[in-house]
Amino acid sequence: MRQIDIVRVTDLAEPELDVFARLREPQLYHYYEPAPGLFLAEGERVAMRALDAGFMPVSVLADERGIDGRFGEVLSRCAENGGGAGTDAEECTLPVYAASFAVIKELTGYSLTGGFLCAMRRKSLPSLEEVCGNAKRIAVLERVTNPTNVGAIIRSAAALSVDAVLLTNDSCDPLCRRAIRVSMGTIFQIPWTVIPCDWPDAGLSLLREMGFRTVALALREDAHLLGEPGLTFGGKAALLFGAEGDGLMPETVAESDLVVKIPMRPGVDSLNVAAASAVAFWEFMK
Repeated sequence: MRQIDIVRVTDLAEPELDVFARLREPQLYHYYEPAPGLFLAEGERVAMRALDAGFMPVSVLADERGIDGRFGEVLSRCAENGGGAGTDAEECTLPVYAASFAVIKELTGYSLTGGFLCAMRRKSLPSLEEVCGNAKRIAVLERVTNPTNVGAIIRSAAALSVDAVLLTNDSCDPLCRRAIRVSMGTIFQIPWTVIPCDWPDAGLSLLREMGFRTVALALREDAHLLGEPGLTFGGKAALLFGAEGDGLMPETVAESDLVVKIPMRPGVDSLNVAAASAVAFWEFMK
């Protein structure tokens, strides 16, 4: 159990608040390099889900009005979640920067942060085998770079019983601030990792070696319609989603075991990748 150290702040320019107010995503990512860096959890619910997943808080910025009230439970949990990942100072104390409503609102708007921001240490990414070892249904995101889409896809995957999410290394970081916010913290409730090898050749081969049938979601004339009679995903299957606009790379589609598309009314040729994922996951779980 760490000691909570309440520090009253009146200005976001104070250097202690760099993590919350000035450091950009790449700087947070590399904060402890070569060790994993930091991410920001916005709001009590998201922070609690990160704590449930074993992430260690480093510091907190909170609306001073909630310190002795509504934030009591999450602050207690933050104090409990110390451990070996941090420095001695991080293991002994937890700085909680208490600021006024006006100061907190300067960040991104009070309604987004809920008056509570928690800087947490990242963990080393699990291996593909750890994430997929017991999985039956997985989603693969290829070059999906928009954090809103990544967060929404992860939220749908968690809600619709997808067992794991894999991302190519040129996709958006799921622990960037916006992706976490859009996922409503479900990123901490579903196993995920970055594919560690060349994609698609080595990556698709590795998925097949692990027993997954690869299913590409792509707009092709010869694609099967999602939901058509007789179309099943029996056994272990990986559903592949491509970049916003361009979709999956041609070589990914060519090397996949099955190509499917969502039936749509004439004149509309595609859905946003996040919307398409929710439709596909609903069918995928059957």
